[in-house]
Amino acid sequence: MADKHSKEVRRRNMQQIKSKNTRPEEIVRKYLFSKGFRYRKNVSTLPGKPDILLPKYRTAIFVNGCFWHHHDCPRFHWPSSNTDYWIPKIKRNEERDIENKRKLEDLGWNVLIIWECELKKAVRDKTLEQLSSKLKELGPKS
Repeated sequence: MADKHSKEVRRRNMQQIKSKNTRPEEIVRKYLFSKGFRYRKNVSTLPGKPDILLPKYRTAIFVNGCFWHHHDCPRFHWPSSNTDYWIPKIKRNEERDIENKRKLEDLGWNVLIIWECELKKAVRDKTLEQLSSKLKELGPKS
């Protein structure tokens, strides 16, 4: 009975986690808009539902949380409790990310990933400037 209860609590807690329009995504979108880039959000017709899609640049951008997508940075730590649940879940997320990136590239899309830790105040400006430079380097596609 306790196991069933804990699963229900976990399910309800997971439902509260935002999958789109997160603060890191908003930071990137506001920056792109201010620089004249126009985009679409959470395009469900493409693999992985890219957070930001710039059709003119044929580029999909994912703004990933370090925990959920297992970024190799100091912010990521494997959970110490309920590891039978968390380790497979995070590994599935990683595998799905790799597969979605491959599918998008096979469809001719450039794929950029911005990590949550790259949007912290100390490094945010540098990250966003690099993003802008990369998009300008890719240039508009006809």
